[in-house]
Amino acid sequence: MASSSVESKALSNNIQNEGVDTGEDHLNVLQKHVAFFDRNNDGIVYPWETYQGFRAIGCGIPLSTVSAFLINVALSGKTRPGKFPSLLFPVNVKNIHMAKHGSDSGVYDTEGRFVSSKFEDIFQKHAVSNSNALTSEELMGMLKANRMPKDYSGWVASWTEWKILYVLCKDKNGLLQKDTIKAVYDGSLFEHMEKERSSARKKA
Repeated sequence: MASSSVESKALSNNIQNEGVDTGEDHLNVLQKHVAFFDRNNDGIVYPWETYQGFRAIGCGIPLSTVSAFLINVALSGKTRPGKFPSLLFPVNVKNIHMAKHGSDSGVYDTEGRFVSSKFEDIFQKHAVSNSNALTSEELMGMLKANRMPKDYSGWVASWTEWKILYVLCKDKNGLLQKDTIKAVYDGSLFEHMEKERSSARKKA
């Protein structure tokens, strides 16, 4: 995935560099991040779609299966306020900001918009060896710094998200590049990874 850090720079251009970005179209940045997993574009993400999304970006069957179950179970009720629980565990893309967990970086605000200052803080505070990338140790340091007291579910959610991103997208030097991280926030990295994986299969 070394090429991801380079090519994702162009993919992340739709995230503005200043203030708060509300998104260029009807979806805000957090919604765009989640919409990749809405495989039929109906505004609802079901567990099998989450599974398909994880498989599309290169995750194995076990990880994709576990992720799909845990993510949809955790987010479904929060994105469907006032509705009876559904055993299909649908996630409403429009309301995804309601499921925002604690102990995170704060790059998404409470409405799901991208906050540039918080994004830059990640690297100003934690990128020691390289100003535009994070090592595994620096990433773990950031996660510890973001922990809110007794927010155990937030700790687990943040660790899982960042660990998967690091494993899939670190470069040959073990660095998670700034452009790669920026692209994951609006989901453009997912689209790039799917296209890259599809292209590789065709060449095989």
